[in-house]
Amino acid sequence: MASKGAGMSFSHKSYRLTSDTEKSRVTGIVPEKLLNDYLSRIFSPDRASTVATSRTPLNFQNLPEHLDQLLQVDNEDEESEGQVEGRLGPSTVVLDHTGGFEGLLLVDDDLLGVIGHSNFGTIRSTTCVYKGKWVYEVLISSQGLMQIGWCTINCRFNQEEGVGDTHNSYAYDGNRVRKWNVTTTNYGKAWAAGDIVSCLIDLDDGTLSFSLNGVSLGTAFEDLSRGPGMAYFPAISLSFKESVAFNFGSRPLRYPVAGYRPLQDPPRADLARAQKLLGCFRAVLRVELDAVEGRLVDKESSEWQLQGQPTVLLTLAHIFHRFAPLLRKVYLVEAVLMSFLLGAVEAGTPTQAQSVVRQVLDLLWLFMEDYEVHDCLKQLMMSLLRLYRFSPIVPDLSLQIHYLRLTIAILRHEKSRKFLLSNVLFDVLRSAVFFYIKSPLRVEEAGLQELIPTTWWPHSGREGKDGKEAKDETAEQRQRRRAYERGCQRLKKRIEVVEELQVQILKLLLNNKDNGGEASRYIFLTKFRKFLQENASGRGNMPMLCPPEYMVCFLHRLISALRYYWDEYKDSNPHASFSGEAYIPPQIFYNGKVDYFDLQRLGGLLSHLRKTLKDDLASKANILIDPLELQAATMDDLDEDEEPAPAAAQRPTQALAIGGALPLPRPGWLSSPTLGRANRFLSTAAVSLMTPRRPLSTSEKVKVRTLSAEQRTREDIEGSHWNEGLLLGRPPEEPEQPLTENSLLEVLDGAVMMYNLSVHQQLGKMVGVSDDVSEYAMALRDTEDKLRRCPKRRKDILAELTKSQKVFSEKLDHLSRRLAWVHATVYSQEKMLDIYWLLRVCLRTIEHGDRTGSLFAFMPEFYLSVAINSYSALKNYFGPVHSMEELPGYEETLTRLAAILAKHFADTRIVGTDIRDSLMQALASYVCYPHSLRAVERIPEEQRIAMVRSLLAPYEQRPWAQTNWILVRLWRGCGFGYRYTRLPHLLKTKPEDANLPSLQKPCPSTLLQQHMADLLRQDPDVAPSFLNSVLNQLNWAFSEFVGMIQEIQQAAERLERNFVDSRQLKVCATCFDLSVSLLRVLEMTITLVPEIFLDWSQPTSEMLLRRLAQLLNQVLNRVTAERNLFDRVVTLRLPGLESVDHYPILVAVTGILVRLLVHGPASGTDRATSVLLADPCFQLRSICYLLGQPEPPAPGTALPAPDQKRFSLQSYTDYISVEELAQVEQMLTHLTSASAQAAAASLPTSEEDLCPICYAHPISAVFQPCGHKSCKACINQHLMNNKDCFFCKATIVSVEDWEKAANSSATSSAA
Repeated sequence: MASKGAGMSFSHKSYRLTSDTEKSRVTGIVPEKLLNDYLSRIFSPDRASTVATSRTPLNFQNLPEHLDQLLQVDNEDEESEGQVEGRLGPSTVVLDHTGGFEGLLLVDDDLLGVIGHSNFGTIRSTTCVYKGKWVYEVLISSQGLMQIGWCTINCRFNQEEGVGDTHNSYAYDGNRVRKWNVTTTNYGKAWAAGDIVSCLIDLDDGTLSFSLNGVSLGTAFEDLSRGPGMAYFPAISLSFKESVAFNFGSRPLRYPVAGYRPLQDPPRADLARAQKLLGCFRAVLRVELDAVEGRLVDKESSEWQLQGQPTVLLTLAHIFHRFAPLLRKVYLVEAVLMSFLLGAVEAGTPTQAQSVVRQVLDLLWLFMEDYEVHDCLKQLMMSLLRLYRFSPIVPDLSLQIHYLRLTIAILRHEKSRKFLLSNVLFDVLRSAVFFYIKSPLRVEEAGLQELIPTTWWPHSGREGKDGKEAKDETAEQRQRRRAYERGCQRLKKRIEVVEELQVQILKLLLNNKDNGGEASRYIFLTKFRKFLQENASGRGNMPMLCPPEYMVCFLHRLISALRYYWDEYKDSNPHASFSGEAYIPPQIFYNGKVDYFDLQRLGGLLSHLRKTLKDDLASKANILIDPLELQAATMDDLDEDEEPAPAAAQRPTQALAIGGALPLPRPGWLSSPTLGRANRFLSTAAVSLMTPRRPLSTSEKVKVRTLSAEQRTREDIEGSHWNEGLLLGRPPEEPEQPLTENSLLEVLDGAVMMYNLSVHQQLGKMVGVSDDVSEYAMALRDTEDKLRRCPKRRKDILAELTKSQKVFSEKLDHLSRRLAWVHATVYSQEKMLDIYWLLRVCLRTIEHGDRTGSLFAFMPEFYLSVAINSYSALKNYFGPVHSMEELPGYEETLTRLAAILAKHFADTRIVGTDIRDSLMQALASYVCYPHSLRAVERIPEEQRIAMVRSLLAPYEQRPWAQTNWILVRLWRGCGFGYRYTRLPHLLKTKPEDANLPSLQKPCPSTLLQQHMADLLRQDPDVAPSFLNSVLNQLNWAFSEFVGMIQEIQQAAERLERNFVDSRQLKVCATCFDLSVSLLRVLEMTITLVPEIFLDWSQPTSEMLLRRLAQLLNQVLNRVTAERNLFDRVVTLRLPGLESVDHYPILVAVTGILVRLLVHGPASGTDRATSVLLADPCFQLRSICYLLGQPEPPAPGTALPAPDQKRFSLQSYTDYISVEELAQVEQMLTHLTSASAQAAAASLPTSEEDLCPICYAHPISAVFQPCGHKSCKACINQHLMNNKDCFFCKATIVSVEDWEKAANSSATSSAA
């Protein structure tokens, strides 16, 4: 070793400790006295002055013996096995998964983490205590229903009774803030995910207590049963999907309590040795050996450099020879190495800390075997993540900052980073935890009272987006609001420090400029894809999922890091695009380079698309699918079809049925706080290009084959001179210049998928805090109003109101501070811009994909879902603090989204029913708001006309309810009495959410109405098919409604107590609402294009008018009959039937009749009148009912005043104008006169001459060739839907007038 010069690099593989034959040379590396001084300083720092005068100077020959003496520990510390007084059971304490449980549970492979998988499962530990003072810790991973404490072996539990529900079992429940021992009382504080509960038992005094994050909650129980046979086990009962992890002493207790001993003894002997060796290692870093001047120089640890000096190398080799085996143990890594590294981070600047950590990691890799370093780094990161997740929130977030700074320092070490990425971060750990900032449940402990001393809340809640509140606030309120906003800004700045550190971590993981081997970014891509696959395929299996609150933070940090590298690439490549112009090129969706697992494509299954669109792939993208791939895909489809569904569903849970608590290969996301999740995913597969040997011409076809994600290389992603990588198969519509690095495109694609998996759902969930503030603010305002109105003599009432006021004020103070935290971490302006950026990415991606024609079907459905949901989040979740209207390019973005919704809601390339429904619902919501409706009107005219044409397609061919709703929204505000936001009888009730689309003010679109009118006029086929389908659906909807209210009425009249099914009530109300909306669409059609019904020169006009009259009469008769079924159900006012009332349906019918009988031309009015009166169901009394009249007035007399107890349109003057009422009176007068004239002129008709179908009209048509007869109205209506004869089912070839047929037969007989 002495022959190796300084400055050379050493590998531990070529290094070995000195042998006996080399000892003479080793002692001569430096002068003997200097070596003795150096080794004495390192290994005997406390005796440095005496060693120089000792009998034998220190050198490398006697150093091993000296180290053995140094590392000797007391015999007491050497005790590692054997029983300890007061404790029974194995020395290594774990959960008893063999017999000490009840219910169904999932247990981690370390037997310390557990997830509830049944109603109320219980499990205890393997070790019990009967004497002394003992403590263990529970790391709370979810804050739901759990009871944690102690029990005896004789306690018997079941699915309803757990720890604390039986004698001799005691528990603390932080979810309900109670303690349990058969009975229950209030105790302690509420816990939250990320808290640590310490369970303490004192069997000397017979007391039991608990601590939360190191703060004692006080004595919970006294006078515990003690004596022979009484020993207490740690135990827990937890409900479904709740999860915790135990620390019985296998790791250092986070909050040790003086006088209490952990159930599992720490490795005291190894701990003493490790601390001594760490002291020696520290000494090496603080001393520099100056061999030239023959002296020792004290230096800072951060300034120390490994310069290849043989003496220093040999010294470190002796240290690590004994230190390395110890650094593989969990307890020692956390207690010794972690403490040392954290101390370096906390004591120095980030640069100094980075220097120390880099030196330590270099030495670990140099002097330890690879497997030793791997174990050490794995335990180090597990401890670091555990510390980060379960640290309390302090005002300056210093704890989180220190842990993140240490994480960054470790990941800056390239070799360590690559190992951790490849084997630990996504395989063993929940790496997403590092990007999460937990929300404090107890704001006082988080220091938010000092940070935000003044509280304020928006008094009008989420509805106050129009700025009226700011104008009405008083000077005091304005002052409080500004003080609150300043406090929020202080909080936000502190949180931004943590977020920036988290972004730095992701920047390190996305680094693609590593010195040797595979770059970190490509390792990250493989692991990230598996992470997405696991969460995408396990959406029904909660233990497999990354918690959504983690996913939200992970997404925002990932976007920041992604945009940083995207714009950095743009700076060095002028032809690339900025991140603000990012999108996913469409070829990524069909060239197979990126695996989308089993996620649905717009056109269906990938295997189906490859078979049906293989010619398009070849002609447009020069891609040939390998026939073996198609055959394999076909076989897979057959296997999936043949496999029974229950078998597939039972695979993950078959083991659960065998016996309760199970050790899993890897714990689930909701179990152990640090260990990641079970490796239960299938290996991913990607289709990759076989590397071509020469450049490809545009006419050549590329054959693709399957390649697993692990086998992908950098060239498969980024491409090379002859290989386009992820961009293989560029369609002619796409530019040749790449947008950015291909790897960043895959990261962006993953970010969009993350939003779809759970981020949107979590954004909606967090709005609940703002809703709570609104509800409490309203309650406080009501209480203050009552206080002002309450008489001063009623002191009892005043006292209660004052008490309520205090409770509401305290709750609002707490919630307003918590809301400030939520706004800073979830709903800040920066987070809003991230979601807005994702929305624009999706819009560009959809637009580019649409240009590829049939290949658009390969796009995954979630791109359309994210475009819809992200817009909804921006509109509904970020207000009123931040408004979407303030975002850059807001109007343009609205218009682009409107164009996508208008084009693709009826796109035949999209086959999935769920995504088609989502598009339809999004468009229906879009036209409810003025600003988004104006965006629809701004799209190109041809797109608007195409959208309206799709809306007018026959309803029978597709889901029609949402389509009809869209048409109704375009008309609302123009119809008869149709200017209301809420129905008159519902005004006094509070809406669930004033932001609902159905509660928006009317905003009709005359432009789109005109397009509808033009299409109905110009295309002779559109109007009959559309109106026939509307009339069919109206007939169905109203008939279903009548049938359901009959059942409801019968149930309500029974003597026995009956409850009507809420689902039946909901369906009944839906049918009623559909009937009203269909009537409004008919009103709009008659108003815009009356000739469709009144111009009988058109072949279908008479038939449509007769069908319309028939349906209108049926509706009127059912609704207006005296003391009828409809009246009785409306009077019941059942919950769920609030919308069922006379007004909405009668004004819709009235609007149609007024348009037909008052506004139309004279000839059309006469036709409509004759058809209406000719219908046998017509009753003039029903028309009188509209104005509150029981009977029609005598001809020539004025209308009497309406009866106040009856329904009358005249009672709704706030909704119906004077002109509209006058039109109704004119219609009633006209029908009264026409009805009298028709009665006088009517002639009796023989029953044989009546139509055998309707018995309302005389026979007027004969069918050929069968010769059966009916009236024209019946046969024309029948032929709209069916070509078979009513009677004999023969195919009808033609229909002739019955008189003509009779005449021709008479002529032939005369001849």
